Amino acid sequence: MTTVRAAELDSYVLPVPGPDTPVVQARWISPANTFPNSRFSEDLWSLGPLTDNPGESIHRIRWSGCPAVLQAQFRVIVWTMINGELRPTYVKERACQQRSRDSVLSMRDCVLQWFKFARWLAGQGVTRLQDCTADHWAAFAATRAADGIRRDHMLGILRWLTDIWAFDQLSAHPCGVTCPPWEAQGIDDYLPAETASAAGENRTDALDPAVIGPLLTWSIRMVDDFADDILAAFAERRRMHAIATATKSSPESRAALLGYVTALIDAGTPLPATVHRGRGLTLANHYVAYATGASQSQVCQLVSRLSLKELTSRNPGPSPMQIPVTGRIEGRPWREHMDYEETLTLVRHLVTAAAIVITYLTGMRSQESRTLRSGCCPDPEPTPDGTTPRHLIRAHHYKNVRDSDGHHVSAGEERDVPWVAITPVVNAIRALERIVPEGEVLFSASHHDIVNQRTQHGALKRTSIDSRVEQFIAWINREAIAQGLPDQIVPNDPHGGIGLSRLRRTLAWHIARRPGGLIALAIQYGHMRTVLDARTSTGYGSRERRGIHAELDVETALAAADTAARLRDAIAAGEKVSGPAARRAIVGAASVPRFEGALTTPKAAAKYLARDGLVLFDNPDAFLICAFKRSTALCGPATDAIAPNQFACQLGCGNAVRTDSHARAAREHADQLDLKADHLPKPLGSRLRRTAGGLRALADAHDTDTQLSQEALA
Repeated sequence: MTTVRAAELDSYVLPVPGPDTPVVQARWISPANTFPNSRFSEDLWSLGPLTDNPGESIHRIRWSGCPAVLQAQFRVIVWTMINGELRPTYVKERACQQRSRDSVLSMRDCVLQWFKFARWLAGQGVTRLQDCTADHWAAFAATRAADGIRRDHMLGILRWLTDIWAFDQLSAHPCGVTCPPWEAQGIDDYLPAETASAAGENRTDALDPAVIGPLLTWSIRMVDDFADDILAAFAERRRMHAIATATKSSPESRAALLGYVTALIDAGTPLPATVHRGRGLTLANHYVAYATGASQSQVCQLVSRLSLKELTSRNPGPSPMQIPVTGRIEGRPWREHMDYEETLTLVRHLVTAAAIVITYLTGMRSQESRTLRSGCCPDPEPTPDGTTPRHLIRAHHYKNVRDSDGHHVSAGEERDVPWVAITPVVNAIRALERIVPEGEVLFSASHHDIVNQRTQHGALKRTSIDSRVEQFIAWINREAIAQGLPDQIVPNDPHGGIGLSRLRRTLAWHIARRPGGLIALAIQYGHMRTVLDARTSTGYGSRERRGIHAELDVETALAAADTAARLRDAIAAGEKVSGPAARRAIVGAASVPRFEGALTTPKAAAKYLARDGLVLFDNPDAFLICAFKRSTALCGPATDAIAPNQFACQLGCGNAVRTDSHARAAREHADQLDLKADHLPKPLGSRLRRTAGGLRALADAHDTDTQLSQEALA
């Protein structure tokens, strides 16, 4: 009676659930959520009622992972965590660590750590949580730390363990969990030592330029050149499949089927083949049924009677459809005909290509791009002056989205500032809109799992898309060889698997480190039709779009630090420097800290880049280093710019610095231009020779003006 009365007076204390109590209380379920709710006594708890993000998987709590002797106690605490809120005082004391309620994914990870702790306690002979002492807490923490866990991850684990104690106190019938010792003694002594790799470093590697170039080329090619053929074939295949499935048996159709097959066999013509459930080749039943007007049962009977599976395996052939092929590659048709059996594979790769184009050429996080909906990018209305604005994409973001009470919002929220879409992105969205119904998620799992035809929740999940990217690359490489384009294969990336999550970092890398190349890497193959000049590209990834500005700052800071380190090493090796900013560059290079990951947070990167005049940017296209200072820059930077407009580098700028390596590279490039000029028409050749002469003049000026670093500092 006392505990019930206490629960009535304290809104944070929850009553003890009964066997039929829903796992998720109604107050936490959104009106649009239709996932079934589990019951407290069940051995599998679905967290679907808390999941409104179409890009998120449905997570479940499996009670088989918790030892039986402690399961009843942990069930109550887990249920309390799912439905309760930590007290404001508890949250305030841990403002940078805690929220009153967290995301579904965080809940799942928390429960997994609790189950590990429960299994460890059971192994120590502890059968009641109230018997868990400070020594038990400390011993388990030491066990986890000894597993080689990073310091930041270990910090999260200890906070999750503390939540066992915190949520137990919010039950009307607490188990009496003791407070972990790190709450009173401080958490630092229970954490592993700090390492360079644990200092908030972004461990996502950018894709190698040799990988992203052909991958983007083929992705745009699939969307721009092949999509019409693929989607026309998809529609024709569905029509043929529907007819073949509905056809009834008749003596006439049996005769037509037998005549069709025996004619192919007698002539030695390949038989239309398909791979049946991954178990080898067999006759393409649906295609043959449509072609002959026979029923499915008649085709299956004939396959068995004439051993057509074996015959087809020995002599497999295509299943051509009678639709025109309009797509071209290198000026020639990319297919002789569209194939019934290949169509589903091509649709799958088209969807993957669209995902790559959208994610890379916008800078979206993978979760944002996967949850875009049909209609998210409407065609803009022309302005009164006759110009047409850019296409804008209305998207939802999910990271750190919380309501006014600090509760995680699984459904996310629409971005305040939309994404800007260039032509290839718009084309990719339009292709997907032809596959899914209006208003549906563009990457709907139920519409894009065409082969298995399973009904799935929401959008394709990250692991599924990443697997499809690898399959798409394998297809690209086979296609490149078949089309006689071996220079357009996608090589293996030195950092491993290629997934959508790496594209965002890759975009920032290329904007920060490849001025002049920037986003449109596919231009190297002459394929991207969009007119995308360098100014457009630089603004495309800028903070004005509030898209990937934080990641871009980090990559820019890392690129600048690398430039400073290389200059420092070059000076140490005896290279000479020249230019009006030589002294400032040498000071900037000498003062750069050994960052070792310290610049990989947006705040640290912004602080580093704010050192006006001391941040160094390599510009290999101009054969110099820019010791960027806004007041003396001739490239027209904005008043708050933290980096130069390297595409607009001007001769005579007071920020220029050259080393012996730059002078050497300028002369080598001049020699290459002279060689090209010998094989070009006179006007163009003369232009290249003038450019080559200017480069040699730069190198000669460097040789004249160079000074040892010690002289520059004198």
